[in-house]
Amino acid sequence: MKTRWCAGTDEACHWFFPVVPMSVSKPPPPHSHFPPSNPSSHLSLPPSSSSSPSPSTPPSAAGPPSPAVPPPPSPVKISMQEHFAINVCPGPILPIPQISDFFPRFHDFPITPTPPREKHVLKDKDKDGNGNGEKDSKKEREQEENGEFADSDDDDTYLGTLEFSLLFDQENNCLHCTIHKAKGLKAMDSNGLADPYVKLHLLPGASKANKLRTKTLKNTLNPVWNETLIYHGITAADMTTKTLRLCVCDMDRLGRNEFIGEVRVALKKLKEGESKKYYMGLERIAQTREGNSQAADPGASVAEEERGRILVSLMYVTEKSSLIVGIIRCAHLAAMDSNGYSDPFVKIVLQPDMGKKSKYKTSVKKKTLNPEFNEEFSYEVPHDQLAKKTLEISVWDYDLGMSNDFIGGVELGINAKGERLKHWFECLKNKGKKVEYWHTLTQQGAPSSD
Repeated sequence: MKTRWCAGTDEACHWFFPVVPMSVSKPPPPHSHFPPSNPSSHLSLPPSSSSSPSPSTPPSAAGPPSPAVPPPPSPVKISMQEHFAINVCPGPILPIPQISDFFPRFHDFPITPTPPREKHVLKDKDKDGNGNGEKDSKKEREQEENGEFADSDDDDTYLGTLEFSLLFDQENNCLHCTIHKAKGLKAMDSNGLADPYVKLHLLPGASKANKLRTKTLKNTLNPVWNETLIYHGITAADMTTKTLRLCVCDMDRLGRNEFIGEVRVALKKLKEGESKKYYMGLERIAQTREGNSQAADPGASVAEEERGRILVSLMYVTEKSSLIVGIIRCAHLAAMDSNGYSDPFVKIVLQPDMGKKSKYKTSVKKKTLNPEFNEEFSYEVPHDQLAKKTLEISVWDYDLGMSNDFIGGVELGINAKGERLKHWFECLKNKGKKVEYWHTLTQQGAPSSD
């Protein structure tokens, strides 16, 4: 039953509803810890004191009186942590997977532990000796303190083996170095392989002038080169003082080439005309040792050798009454350009000056310290006047738009000494025969201008 009363047309209308007590059933809260004791019980909203039945309402409309309902249980207060912990089972804590679990680590070859070092064995053996072991141990301690053996830990690792052969040809003053193969090289790349090549140096005086290099083989730890490299201008005296150094390196296009290991062979142990085969294990030698060895052998011979050498042939032809001078090749020239190389050419002058006919030039060889010319020049000179002549040979570095740089020179004639004088006399005695000699270039007799 609804009753509407309006105070007026201009005022808002108010609706009045009689309050009737009624029971409302409400399910228990879902997160309650304690289930209701009587599932059939209902929560009743007690009527307010002000909501008594209106006197205008008949008793039949109010309905029968509701039975007595027990008061609801008092609410249980729980914390927020307990609320979130309901129906939660953490179980065992599992580790978070790492990226390294999907990419296995790479182990260097071999994985077996390295053998013990021999220093302790030497000390025990030398206890009963003359005290040499104690001196050696002191030297080793000093060298370690000075940092000379900074990479000594790498000496115990297996770097691989190198197989090569050497042959000295004294007739042609050549040293033939044949690089056969290598086995079990140390892996240098991330794929477990390497891009190896071999470079050769003659010590003392390692430079670009006496460096030779094999081709690079890709992705292998057992490369097979079978490549022969030749050193020209090697005399018997060089074989008694020189040491051949063979380095195995890994080529890296994106960065610097990496050093794997090296071997050294004293050339004095090599006999002339005998091909000797070597099978040696690679070692890692500190760079300071090389620097000390070079500094310990200073001398004028090394300074002269740094200028380079030249192979000259002389032959006097009686039918044409002319002297044939051949410039065959140069070796180990000094570097005159900023790139570590030179652009060499050779000038020849027969003194006393005979005008334009007495001066010749070879072609220019670009960016090399071991040029090969194989050019011949002819001088029309009577044999009886040849003894009064002097042949001046000079090697120059060509510079475009600038004055050429003098590298070194040599004079052949009666006023010469040693091998230069011997070469000139053999040419005069043996007519019609080509006589070849290697000569060391010197700074003496350098012309004032080109």
